[in-house]
Amino acid sequence: MFSALHKDGTVALRLPSPDREAVLKKYKTSLASHYGVVQPEYVVVPEKLLAKTAELKPWFARSLAYVSSLKPKATTKKKATKKKVTKKRPSRR
Repeated sequence: MFSALHKDGTVALRLPSPDREAVLKKYKTSLASHYGVVQPEYVVVPEKLLAKTAELKPWFARSLAYVSSLKPKATTKKKATKKKVTKKRPSRR
């Protein structure tokens, strides 16, 4: 997930550390928090920047590029096992 739209109407972008620091400093925003938990890789997109879509577009592109470069998480799901197929014997009645 490279971006998030929260119930309160805020938009957050997931960025690598250098870009995250640049956004925090340039736009004087903060890290995103959802249900009281700070999301350290996500920054809140300020309303002023939301209105400037041309300026916002490269940040979305950087966010997508960053997330695309990450390795997928290891899954905790067990692999589906194939059912053993048994042949039915004809009844001997």
